[in-house]
Amino acid sequence: MSTYEDVLGDLLARSHLRSGRELAGLVQDAGRRMGFRGTAMYVTDLQQIRLIALPQPDVAHQPTLDVDTSLAGLAYRTQQAQRSRDGATAWLPMIDGVERVGVLMVTAPALDDALLGRGETLAGVAALLVVSKSSHSDLLVETERARPMTVQAELLWAFLPPRTIGTTEVTSSAVLEPAYDIGGDTFDHTLDDRGLHLTVIDSMGHDLASGGASAAGLAACRAARRSGGSLTDIVTSIDRILDTWFTDRLMTAVVAHLDTADGRLTWINCGHPPPLLIRHGRVLPQVLDREPDLPLGWGFLGETPPTEHTARLQPGDRILLYSDGVTEARSPGGDFYGEERLADTVIRATAAGAPAPEALRRLVQGLRQHQGHKLRDDATILLTEWHPSGRGGGARPDAAEESDRAPGASDRPGRG
Repeated sequence: MSTYEDVLGDLLARSHLRSGRELAGLVQDAGRRMGFRGTAMYVTDLQQIRLIALPQPDVAHQPTLDVDTSLAGLAYRTQQAQRSRDGATAWLPMIDGVERVGVLMVTAPALDDALLGRGETLAGVAALLVVSKSSHSDLLVETERARPMTVQAELLWAFLPPRTIGTTEVTSSAVLEPAYDIGGDTFDHTLDDRGLHLTVIDSMGHDLASGGASAAGLAACRAARRSGGSLTDIVTSIDRILDTWFTDRLMTAVVAHLDTADGRLTWINCGHPPPLLIRHGRVLPQVLDREPDLPLGWGFLGETPPTEHTARLQPGDRILLYSDGVTEARSPGGDFYGEERLADTVIRATAAGAPAPEALRRLVQGLRQHQGHKLRDDATILLTEWHPSGRGGGARPDAAEESDRAPGASDRPGRG
């Protein structure tokens, strides 16, 4: 009799020459060999509102499930297995590293802990298969979409990294709205030998030219970074590209690097809203406020290099980067969403135990509701948490004094 390790090995081998349409069937076959009555794979839509089933052999239709109200959605939101009351069905999160992909439903006459453990392993393999096929399977991409996407949005999403990345030392998560009609905003986060690189870009306008400028800016950032360039090299490269090829476009940006060994944050701000620091459930106002450099695109940085700023984080600190489309979002009555509401939403969600991806998902839901579900400008939010392994939540007594603060900044309690 085959062990379940043999079953998983066979699943991986069979998946190499199968299309995205066949994934759910392959996983179902493996699940039955492992002792399950049946399985079903669900992936989240682009805005993380619903869970949609992948096509499955001999199943005409699987219902779409709501992320906020279903047991499957609870497994997705909490990243923890959830069992039905009768114990015959379980919903298991499908996670690629720290990126939430969807959920795997498994059924059996009795789901004991051993069988559930096998199911969690199967869910992990299923997530890897979905991610590996998504780059060249329109079926998987279309399953995640509730409606057609504009050309500029298609361009920008093609450049984006996973929404959530992380290690034992750091987690970074981002959201981008309006998902199907994004115009000039984009983000990047990636890990290197020294820590985590972060970029948030906001290009002027909301058309294909804006999307092209942002995509070119992101490409310039990556080319400079991967050639060993500093933050100054990166923003100078973006400025030069815009000045040469997009002469009618300006761009604001924050480009940053977090050294995950010692918590040193280094950043350059080119006309963008300043980063927010959240510590122990409070916003520390103005701690990361600095005089910004000019927006990118004028070509001035070749003569006058931008200023690099530094601050020393404490374990557990969160850094919030965002575009002005978030804080300047207006309700139908004209009320701004504002920095206070932005920070308060993140603080409340994380205080309730929500991981960073879920905190941002809730924040974007609130932002959509604030604007009557009609975002008038691009909104990008990136939340990074430094949680060095073995350091716990404590910090050195002098950590705050090491921060390179703006004059007059203070550790005032969180607003709201």
